[in-house]
Amino acid sequence: MVEKIVCEKCGYVLYESKELIPPLQVYEKYNGVCPNCKKKLNRKPLKIEIKINK
Repeated sequence: MVEKIVCEKCGYVLYESKELIPPLQVYEKYNGVCPNCKKKLNRKPLKIEIKINK
């Protein structure tokens, strides 16, 4: 399973790995701002999507 965290505005991949980490850690890494579009990130995820690949 891969965890992928993306900016909801521009789709920039903030984090992608098999190692699961809390979204707050990604928020802190980027100081709460998307490095691509400069949108303010949320401390808590607004949307969680689970996809199963076959």
